[in-house]
Amino acid sequence: MKLAKTFNKLAQSTAKFTGNPLCFGLAAAIVLVWAATGPFFGFSEVWQLVINTGTTIITFLMVFLIQNTQNRDTEAMQIKLDELIFVTRLANNELLDLEELEEAELDRVRQRYEDMAKQAKAERERKLADKANKS
Repeated sequence: MKLAKTFNKLAQSTAKFTGNPLCFGLAAAIVLVWAATGPFFGFSEVWQLVINTGTTIITFLMVFLIQNTQNRDTEAMQIKLDELIFVTRLANNELLDLEELEEAELDRVRQRYEDMAKQAKAERERKLADKANKS
């Protein structure tokens, strides 16, 4: 439990840091320094390997940190949406667990809402046409 809590804190801190302009500037500076040292090292294979290895390791680790942060954000948003659906009197409570449905079932629900949207659009256009005809 303590490991998970520590990892979550690390993931959130890292996501916050890597998402700000200072971090981008730092990364760009590292690349510029690396590029500037190319002539000094004769653009050798080792020189190229340094940036390739460094970026690969950072990317590999960042995938897990970003995924953790994104999973937490998605779960929190889902809970908030569930609460809004639940407290809305006319809401369809069947929608509370959409993320648990199979793909075919999701397609069926999506189609139902697309049909409702088409009907609403047709009704809106009919009302606009009625208004125009009355004028």
